Amino acid sequence: MSRISSLGTAPPTEVNNGPRDLKDLDLNEFLKLMVTELTNQDPLNPMDNTELVQQLGQLRSIAASDQLSSTLAGIQTSQSLTTASSLLGKKVTALNAEGQNITGVVDRVSVEVDSENNDKRSYRVHIGSQSVELANVREVKE
Repeated sequence: MSRISSLGTAPPTEVNNGPRDLKDLDLNEFLKLMVTELTNQDPLNPMDNTELVQQLGQLRSIAASDQLSSTLAGIQTSQSLTTASSLLGKKVTALNAEGQNITGVVDRVSVEVDSENNDKRSYRVHIGSQSVELANVREVKE
């Protein structure tokens, strides 16, 4: 019986130290930017209320986008695991790491988590002593 030690729904993260477009700001960065702007504004010429409302609208949009990304990542994880599990006991043809076709009955499914990035997972089906990525399954027979 296979055991899955960890299955989360954290959204993918990306490290990029170069200049970024404002549309790429995450929720925390946007809040910090907005608080800094409000803290450093000229008291004799404060921000227009319309501008503030627009920024709050952008804040809600960013929060909704972050939540949607997280939800979609969770759905993708669940779907991949469901797809792999549905192959148990079925005869499949798949490409191995060398690009050769192998055919056999799927006897086990595993999830491998990248040691450097816990959000990156590889779903594998096991055919006898060989293991192939789920994406490399080419044919399924009953």
